[in-house]
Amino acid sequence: MHKCGSLLVATLLLVASLTACESSNTTSTNTTSPGGNSTPASNSGTGQSRLDIVKQRGKLICGVDGKIPGFSFVNESGEYSGLDVDVCKAVAAAVLGDPNAVEFRNLDSTERFEALKAGEVDMLSRNTTWTISRDSSVGLEFAPTTFYDGQGMMVRQDSGITKLEDFQGKAVCVEAGTTTELNLTDAMRQRGIQFETVTFQQADPAYAAYAEGRCQGMTSDKSQLVARRSTLPNPNEHLLLDVTMSKEPLGPLTVNNDSTWFDVVKWTTFALFEAEELGVKQDNVDQLKTSDNPNIKRFLGTEGDLGKGMGLSNDFAANAIKAVGNYGEVYERNLGEGSQFKLPRGQNALWTNGGLMYSPPFR
Repeated sequence: MHKCGSLLVATLLLVASLTACESSNTTSTNTTSPGGNSTPASNSGTGQSRLDIVKQRGKLICGVDGKIPGFSFVNESGEYSGLDVDVCKAVAAAVLGDPNAVEFRNLDSTERFEALKAGEVDMLSRNTTWTISRDSSVGLEFAPTTFYDGQGMMVRQDSGITKLEDFQGKAVCVEAGTTTELNLTDAMRQRGIQFETVTFQQADPAYAAYAEGRCQGMTSDKSQLVARRSTLPNPNEHLLLDVTMSKEPLGPLTVNNDSTWFDVVKWTTFALFEAEELGVKQDNVDQLKTSDNPNIKRFLGTEGDLGKGMGLSNDFAANAIKAVGNYGEVYERNLGEGSQFKLPRGQNALWTNGGLMYSPPFR
């Protein structure tokens, strides 16, 4: 898990850390396929792009966490929701014209990378932190960041703990083999704090141990801590400390050596940002297809052939926005005022509003 921020600090404090961008080299096990479809996504050795595989299959297989409200969460009816889920739907709409042509697979931090590299999923949209080692030695390609986060620390209100220095001689629960664990060790070592780490392979037992009092603190991405706090028996009895231990840029990713597929995921993600900047929304995208604005005409595919260059229809961006809305709509619905978290946009606002969200030109 791994996660991140500066304006971030303000945002991240509020921001629910939806995720932890875990890292791991562990082999995949127990992959969940709620849809019951075990058809492998793999096509290794054929030299075929993942784009062709997805088109031929008629369905996108997207790896998610599945247990983080606001990012990817599956309810009792088996319905998925969240920012990461909407990114999957946007890609499915861009490629196949159908946001529902997605099979979600729940992957924990120890199995996600192997599942992607083995072709069990076409892409990940699962609170994964963009790091140099993952981008290089692990063999992944990171699409644009969809959520800027930072690692935080959750404690009980009555613990008396107000800063990391108060953890002298105390214990912290954390997922093993994650950037979160490494960041925690660095932060404590810098401060000369002697503490105990209580590690777990998966998030559920880690939060359960924290709830049972086996550790005095729980660390993860702030967004994940906020989301997970809402699931504890008495959420108001827990708080996030005013501390940010790392930068955690989270976003979708694909495997190396398939630039055709990487371009599709990358530019579909950029399309969510560009749509917000152009004022293209879910409820006006069809109307704006007759716009005289040349930027909007190119973006929506009524002029030029930007989609064709990627192997998509020229209206791929219009299909994505019609399916899930622009980035601002996705954020507000899942994390902002329209959600239980009501998280300020902070650095996740458009660059035109002082944030970090920015798309290269659609030209």
